[in-house]
Amino acid sequence: MATLTQSKFDRPGFEAFLEARSEPAWLAQQRRQHWDEFEAMSWPNPRSEEWLRTDLRMFKLDRYALPLEPEDRTWSDVDSGTLLSTGADLAGQLETLDSYPMQSSLQAELRQQGVVFCSLEQAAIEHPELVQRHLFTQALDPSVDRFAKLHAACWSGGHFLWVPRGVSIAQPLHIAARLRNGATDLGHTLIVLDEQASATVLYESCGAGPQSGGLHVGGVEIIQHAGSQLRYVNVQDWGHATYHFAHQRAVLHQDAALQWTVVALGGQLAKVNQQVALAGPGADCQVNGVLFTEGRQHLTYNTLQHHQAADCRSDFLYKAALQDRSRTVWRGMIRVDRGAQKTDGYQRNDNLVLSDQARADSIPGLEIEADDVRCTHGSTTSQVDGELIFYARCRGLSRREATRMIVSGFFQQIFDRITIDSVRSALTEAIGRRVREC
Repeated sequence: MATLTQSKFDRPGFEAFLEARSEPAWLAQQRRQHWDEFEAMSWPNPRSEEWLRTDLRMFKLDRYALPLEPEDRTWSDVDSGTLLSTGADLAGQLETLDSYPMQSSLQAELRQQGVVFCSLEQAAIEHPELVQRHLFTQALDPSVDRFAKLHAACWSGGHFLWVPRGVSIAQPLHIAARLRNGATDLGHTLIVLDEQASATVLYESCGAGPQSGGLHVGGVEIIQHAGSQLRYVNVQDWGHATYHFAHQRAVLHQDAALQWTVVALGGQLAKVNQQVALAGPGADCQVNGVLFTEGRQHLTYNTLQHHQAADCRSDFLYKAALQDRSRTVWRGMIRVDRGAQKTDGYQRNDNLVLSDQARADSIPGLEIEADDVRCTHGSTTSQVDGELIFYARCRGLSRREATRMIVSGFFQQIFDRITIDSVRSALTEAIGRRVREC
């Protein structure tokens, strides 16, 4: 493993972390306030509904460290992180290693139009007015829990995208976050689209091989102003010994449209809160979730569709396939505020259990205060039908090939929603490689 200069997650370590950075005074002050509040908070209550099905007893923060700038800036021991970019014609790329910026690029034409695509650290220095206006102000609330506070105080590297009013980025932007074995990633993603702007962002995270470990405490903020359109694809493929905690929230203003695709393949234990707030009339979001687990992986996803304004539409579809002794937990909620009339909300979670020892928990919910809405939810959990395996094997397929075909068909409904051909093909292949016979 490459050598890192590290500091512990304590007051001296935090001070060393701050001292090593060259940041605006307002940002350093913000970090100190969050750190003080982090120290005053307790870890989540394991008996709360939020954490009841996610066991944190094996997680010890003192086993990890705040990385200062890597002494070795190579990533030869880390998977390439090019699943989404292969075969795609890109408008720009941004790469980080252990949450530290490595390299970035953006088409000159887009730069001339005012597009900003760089590390969040760089943006805080070169575009402080944009970062200060949006960072932790509209989307994420760092007070949610101690993980969110830790992230708000210690985020590093990060990714920033600003698309000015009326600018349309035709080709995708690609972000690759790489994590070396045993390291820590505290990256924060901030995406802001001004009125009538549009973009596609492909984000993927990867570790130093399937069994590598580490810690990721991340955050995603998406802010879309009136009439903007965003396609956001997020593939999480950390090593299977990695702890993954994240808060992710999008805010959609009037007539904004978001298609958000989440693919979770890695991690030892993952706890992700994903929320979309439909804050302006006519806002529309579609969220597609693909979870594939194996070994003893435990992935928990809590989703919230928060209808704050009238005449909005939300459509959440999560599908999970589970092998071995793995477990998934999905808790979904559609919340409709009193004034959010004419709401159209839909959520569904389907689970395909490929082993007698795997477990899927599915908990959909509704909280509706308006009286003129259409909200529906559903959930299914089933094992592979033995007759389907028999039918496929009678036609010359091996048991593994039959299982792979069934799993592919199970996810097809989500793959059909993905409008980027290269992404759809890459995800189909990535999941297919992981499927074993059942």
